[in-house]
Amino acid sequence: MTDLIDPRAPRVRRIRSLSGRSVRVRQGRFLIEGPQGVRAVLRHRPDVVVQVFLTPQAAGRHPDIAELARQVAPRDTLTGTEPVLEAMSPDAQGVLAIGRIEPAPVPAALTGTLVVYLHEVRDPGNAGTVIRAADAAGAGGVILSEASVELHNPKTVRSSAGSVFHLPVTTGADLAGAVAQARAAGFQVLAADGEGTVDLDDLADAAAGQSDGAGAVGAVDLRRPTMWVFGNEAHGLTLAERGLTDAVVRIGIGGHAESLNLAMAATLCLFASARAQRTP
Repeated sequence: MTDLIDPRAPRVRRIRSLSGRSVRVRQGRFLIEGPQGVRAVLRHRPDVVVQVFLTPQAAGRHPDIAELARQVAPRDTLTGTEPVLEAMSPDAQGVLAIGRIEPAPVPAALTGTLVVYLHEVRDPGNAGTVIRAADAAGAGGVILSEASVELHNPKTVRSSAGSVFHLPVTTGADLAGAVAQARAAGFQVLAADGEGTVDLDDLADAAAGQSDGAGAVGAVDLRRPTMWVFGNEAHGLTLAERGLTDAVVRIGIGGHAESLNLAMAATLCLFASARAQRTP
């Protein structure tokens, strides 16, 4: 493996420039920062790995990553000093990879029985956390609208804790088109919004057989394949956007909090669906 020792070297500056969107778009490359993300991409998406960088100290702390890197990219795994890795990314923790951007088509995300659509979600931390929650809930994929945050923003990738490499994530799909494709694939489409007319707790109780013998509230049944739609952090979904869905679901709040963080609300909805779909 090659040793990189000069944090001011042109190669180091080129890698650091991938923190900017225009550079990522132009080069079709993105940063994967930290042990968790790099381990995930090496295990689950080795086909997108371009280069891996490790400090000797990090290689000692994470021998599994060092071994995976040697298997996946033996000629493109490089060692660098801690100042070099810090210059490449202050969030690398001694472990960094460069990935190739390869967008997935919308149908790739419409798998399984649970899918997420993020509409104009702008915060990379929220988007990454929702992707992580979707992965944990067993979702088949995530779809981001064109006006949502860029999937390959370093903070989005980092906030997903590796989940962005575990399931298909599609970008640039418009809401109406995604809803039509979801319905064609047999999914009901539920929007999560504080203005909802259906309560998530009521849906969960019905699915568990604790109310309504049919297991549904009106036409909504959490046991069915579902695409959840989550709107912008500040203004949610418009009336017209909510009207595209089969039902608008609210999360009851018992205390004095005005609302829930988008990622927290999404997690509650996704796990309610996941639990209902596991119910015999």
